[in-house]
Amino acid sequence: MAYELRIIPGCPHGAPALELFRAALAAEGRDPEHVTVREVLSENEATALHFQGSPSFMSSDRDMFPAKSAPALSCRLYRSEGGVDGLPSAASLRAALRGFGSGA
Repeated sequence: MAYELRIIPGCPHGAPALELFRAALAAEGRDPEHVTVREVLSENEATALHFQGSPSFMSSDRDMFPAKSAPALSCRLYRSEGGVDGLPSAASLRAALRGFGSGA
C-alpha cells in the first residue's frame, strides 16, 4: 500500500506530520519508510488532487481523514480532545490506518 503525506511549502506541521505518520505506521506493524512526501504547489494542483489542506495523510491516493470542504492550498485542522490542532492525534491516525486495511 502506498502512503503519501501531502503538504504545502513551509507548512509548520510538515516535519511533525511525517514523524507522526512514520511512528503510526511502525506501531501498526507497517514499514514507515513507505511514506512519500508531496508538496502541493498551486491551487490548480490542490483542486486536481482534492487536497483538503496541509498536512493531508493519504493511503493509496485516498485521504485518510475525508472532509467535505472545498480543495484549497491552505493549512488543515484536525479535531482533538482540546478542540482543534494542526495534526491528528496518534490514536486517530492509527485508527485511520487500521480502517485502510493491512497494507500488505
